[in-house]
Amino acid sequence: MNRIVARTLTREAFAEFGDVIDMGGDNHYPINGGKAERYHDLATAQATGPNARVLISMVRGTPYDMPLKLTMVERHPLGSQAFIPLSPRPFLVVVCPDGRDGPGEPHAFVTAPGQGINYFRNLWHGVLTPLGEPQDFLIVDRGGDGSNLEEFHFSHAYEIHLPNENS
Repeated sequence: MNRIVARTLTREAFAEFGDVIDMGGDNHYPINGGKAERYHDLATAQATGPNARVLISMVRGTPYDMPLKLTMVERHPLGSQAFIPLSPRPFLVVVCPDGRDGPGEPHAFVTAPGQGINYFRNLWHGVLTPLGEPQDFLIVDRGGDGSNLEEFHFSHAYEIHLPNENS
């Protein structure tokens, strides 16, 4: 089994896979008479194909045992997919660049508490993986006609470890 250690999620490290959604960066300004600060244009929702539309949903995810045995990844060819946590807890993010015959070597990241992500359209990624306890998320993704889910099962599993795991 190939071993991968997750890295801290940063905009720079994640840039080839999607957007980091948090209150960092310089693109913010006051609104509502100065009573609120808007962090603007954090990610771009992508939706293409027949009758495409952007959806906003919520999900409650259950944590997986760690280290994570990664045997499958998925992608959405017709739209991006964002996961924004509704509590200040970290979660695991697994992504893969395109390889010759499917996804390439996985990359794993651990979000900072409250940080979200937006996967680019057609990007191979792992399933939603909360850490430690169930967690609620806001999801922004594509609805419409056409098949928007592809799954790939690896011929061998990857073992994803958190940065401070001893095994």
